[in-house]
Amino acid sequence: MLRAVFMGTPDFAVPVLQTLFENYQLVCAYTQPPRLAGRGQQELKPSPVQKWAEENGVSVRHPTTLKSKEEADFLTALAPDVIVVCAYGLLLPKNILDLPRYGCINVHASLLPRWRGAAPIQRAIMAGDTQTGISIMQMDTGLDTGAVFAQKIVPILPTTTAGELHDALAQTGAQLLKDVLDALPMPTTPQAQEGMTYAAKLSPDDARIRWDEEAAAIVRRVNALNPVPKAYCLHGEQRINVLQAEVVSQSTDKAPGTVLDKDLTVACGQGTCVRLKLLQRAGRHILPADEFLRGYILAVGDVLL
Repeated sequence: MLRAVFMGTPDFAVPVLQTLFENYQLVCAYTQPPRLAGRGQQELKPSPVQKWAEENGVSVRHPTTLKSKEEADFLTALAPDVIVVCAYGLLLPKNILDLPRYGCINVHASLLPRWRGAAPIQRAIMAGDTQTGISIMQMDTGLDTGAVFAQKIVPILPTTTAGELHDALAQTGAQLLKDVLDALPMPTTPQAQEGMTYAAKLSPDDARIRWDEEAAAIVRRVNALNPVPKAYCLHGEQRINVLQAEVVSQSTDKAPGTVLDKDLTVACGQGTCVRLKLLQRAGRHILPADEFLRGYILAVGDVLL
């Protein structure tokens, strides 16, 4: 039976970990170290991968680097046939990449070479892509540059949120990985030289709604940041998170950000409009617009920033 080591950290990686556990000889899981969390940042919180591994009796390690001789020796002693990586967060040095018989195989949430990098799900939605997918890739020393074993397309609808796409891609990735592992050794295809884009890590500024953008771009930003970190705007000094919005077929000459009616239609760039559907004040519940307005005043003519 194939001996596998797994390296991953967030929820997205758990279906892949479970597939390895159920179908192969999973000898160890690697993940990022526990992070401080909770009230006052006083509690060390293990990653979703560590939590799942411990609950299912899988040996788990969380070094801060893989460049030490200790980790190289430990991995060598495990004698894995393959190391599977999915959203791990640490760079693998060349001696680790070359260690397993079948090398290191990455489960990446895009149709490479489009959206290499840290935030492929959110960037695909923001860009207005109508499809994305999973790539199973042979890792090399570059950033998501390795040759591809297999890809599978997942559609993006105008209403698809990052949370929904995350879950669909996670399950697709686990299924496609099994197909690849069961077929090893199998040929790979070098990535195309054209069409490469980089999915930069999300910054706090990415979450701020830009009302001077067209309505469709604003809706894509809202969808791409739902459920986290959530798109937001300001009403005076009050932060308002927006978790759902829709383009409405009306035009306006009002300044972008102006509240146009009691249904929370808001003026956007180039005369377009959006209607805000789900909103949240800091520390409060997410509410439909009509319920939100029962506890918070957003008057016609107010300007959101």
